[in-house]
Amino acid sequence: MITTSILASLLFGAAPWSGQTATDEQGVLHQPSVPLDARVSKSKVTEQDPPQAMGAISQPLPAIHRISTAATEVPCSAESWKRARHAIDLGLAHLRRAQDESGGWMVQKAALGTDQQQPSRAASTAVTALALKAFVQSGATPSTDPAAKNALALVRARVRGADGFFNPDPAGGLGNYVASAVVSSLAAVDDPSDRPLLEESVTWLKKTQWDQSEGVSPRMDWFGGSGYGKWGRPDLSNTQMMLDALHDAQVSVDDPAVQRALVFLTRTQNLPKSNPVAWAESGSQDGGFIYSPANGGESFASDAAGEGRFGETMPVGQPRSLRSYGSMTYAGFKSLLYAGLTKDDPRVVAAFNWIRRHFTFEENPGLGQQGYYYFVHAIARAMLASGQVTVVDGKGVGHHWRDELIAALVARQKSDGSWVNGVSRWEEGDADLCTVYSLLALEEAIKPTTALP
Repeated sequence: MITTSILASLLFGAAPWSGQTATDEQGVLHQPSVPLDARVSKSKVTEQDPPQAMGAISQPLPAIHRISTAATEVPCSAESWKRARHAIDLGLAHLRRAQDESGGWMVQKAALGTDQQQPSRAASTAVTALALKAFVQSGATPSTDPAAKNALALVRARVRGADGFFNPDPAGGLGNYVASAVVSSLAAVDDPSDRPLLEESVTWLKKTQWDQSEGVSPRMDWFGGSGYGKWGRPDLSNTQMMLDALHDAQVSVDDPAVQRALVFLTRTQNLPKSNPVAWAESGSQDGGFIYSPANGGESFASDAAGEGRFGETMPVGQPRSLRSYGSMTYAGFKSLLYAGLTKDDPRVVAAFNWIRRHFTFEENPGLGQQGYYYFVHAIARAMLASGQVTVVDGKGVGHHWRDELIAALVARQKSDGSWVNGVSRWEEGDADLCTVYSLLALEEAIKPTTALP
């Protein structure tokens, strides 16, 4: 297990590069025996050797599915803990008032995944599952709380296809997003009667990962990633949601799906020593993460800087590179830990050093207010996984991340208990979605950790 004391030792300098070649004890890196899936454009795919291994993997901090019941269980100030509990109560009260009679949230809205052609109403299934998780983690379980009970009933009904099998999104566009949210919520509910559904949804996530079963070689930049229902290239956002779900369901880091994802994660990092592709070698080499390495790579931060999502509008004569940004770097850092990387792994050290240099709750670094609540949720999970109590930024200033996260979200909470982003990109103009992200972030911040080994 990665403990607080162990992780505290890794965050202030890089360890020597091992130079060890990738191991493949479980056959993770075997070559495919089927033709390449027609949805993959071979002409756009870049290829390179799989990333090097850097030592043994380690089980991360186990999933915690309930918040603390006393301030003494959390390494933050008693006042911050009290403010977080109050904000959570207000936010859950808002969700109770906003809950549709069907038991869900966002039920009348269709959402469009990045680069997807058709909006999907299955987004409401995912948001409802995440809201259910927020209720359950606070202690409002389906057996004691009508809002949680109705939400669980909707989730159970929505993910069963006409044939009785698990089908998170019949339209296909948001399947990974929905399935990941369902796994995380069912793991939190922990009802034995849902065990078959939980296992079926975990199996679905593993099967929809891009790998040899679609003819994708470990040398290809799609390998190990997850995307929007496999209707296109994989990306770090969907991959980190899949890893969140597997972690919440206590899937071991030794699982081949997790180790395949680690290959994809490494290829998403701006760190040419472990990711020797052209865009990483010619860029900042800062240890942060981009949106996707697939098809040559893309970054929303590059787009925000006027360089194009693919770096296609960079100044003439300047080598193409891609910019790291906040939400993806926290997602990547957290996912490296969930995949079992150890304290001395240069990828983990480099990612955290990026975090130190850009530490803030004012904005999503590289994107401003775009995706702010998604970003804060990623911070909360990443920091809890790291075991850190204080983050020392690039100027040497220490930050108690729990106190600062709680203060930032309390300051943004509306009088009705909700949160909403004034920048509506990625559905964050919807108060239900932003409220769910905020509640989950606050709950991560006050999960009990002081008694852990």
